[in-house]
Amino acid sequence: MVALGFLLLGVVRVEPSPADALLGVVIAGGIAGGRFDLRRVPSPVLVTLIVLIALNLLSAGEAIDLGIAMRFFAITLYLMVFAIWLTTYLTTARRMRIVVGAYVVGAVAGAALSLLAFVVPYPGHEALLGEGATRAQGLFKDPNVFGPFLVPAAAILVEESLRPRLLGLRRRTAAMGLAVLALGILFAYSRAGWLNLAVALAVMLLVIALRADAGRSLAVGVALVIALAGVCAATVALTGSSALLEHRARAQSYDVGRFAAQRSGARLAEAHPLGIGPGQFELVEPISAHSVYVRVLAEQGGLGLAALVALFGGTLLLAARNVGVGRDAYGVGSAALLGAWCGLLVNGAFVDTLHWRHLWFVAALIWVAATVPRRAD
Repeated sequence: MVALGFLLLGVVRVEPSPADALLGVVIAGGIAGGRFDLRRVPSPVLVTLIVLIALNLLSAGEAIDLGIAMRFFAITLYLMVFAIWLTTYLTTARRMRIVVGAYVVGAVAGAALSLLAFVVPYPGHEALLGEGATRAQGLFKDPNVFGPFLVPAAAILVEESLRPRLLGLRRRTAAMGLAVLALGILFAYSRAGWLNLAVALAVMLLVIALRADAGRSLAVGVALVIALAGVCAATVALTGSSALLEHRARAQSYDVGRFAAQRSGARLAEAHPLGIGPGQFELVEPISAHSVYVRVLAEQGGLGLAALVALFGGTLLLAARNVGVGRDAYGVGSAALLGAWCGLLVNGAFVDTLHWRHLWFVAALIWVAATVPRRAD
């Protein structure tokens, strides 16, 4: 059930998603059986999560629609519990291989099927394309979520291509999977997703460059990134997608409304110090917040934003410390996790990432790495 749940992590057309249903049963069983060892979760992280839960409940008193507020809060609470459970569950390399392997396979399969949908009208192919069949979106409701969903898998495969440890893949197999993921991210046409990938790869290369044995690994890593860029450029040229790529890369007309909504979020926080309540932003503004930081500021006030920054920043510090002291997450490299987390943090400035399963997934992997015995990375 765990493997199937993570294999289906990229199927989010409805909520709860199939993965939520499967993993929810596993999590409930873990709670009922007393198998939650909260000592495996870094104490500052656990305290910050509790503060965020309390602030969500406190802000609900200001909600316009209490039903929507409770539904939104329930999803947030589930994802926090999911991350805590995953941190306590991943105690062996075997479990890590099952979970991360299923996620990577699901991500590569989703990207491959979405790319195939552009050229082969197989039954149901329309479901994997969005905005008039011009953008890959997998089985998500939005291409702007699908592209970033593939980035952590890409970061993991980059490290597997350099230093195979976790999945037991041949370097050529890992590189092929990475190429599929890169094309999936490209053809999702999400500017924030592209930035997410660029940040993740840049951070990874920086970490590799700072290692004592940087020489060969850095050269291979740079060559791999250049090769990926070449594959993407060649695919764009062969498919005649350059015009659409140029259009998507430019500023869009809706950007004005997006940034106006973010300014409105700051004003809402001034008028409502405790926030307007979970999930209420769209009831007040005609457009989504398009920033996890603006959403939390508006809905849980300044204290909520401070708690979120403490959670995200604390996880970033743990990821950086994992790199510094040589801790991996039972085979998932610290460079991949730091790169993926930095990409997600930047992505969150332009898209509301609070309910992204892969955000909490990557956070949990970092928390796991922070509590395992030190080993050479």
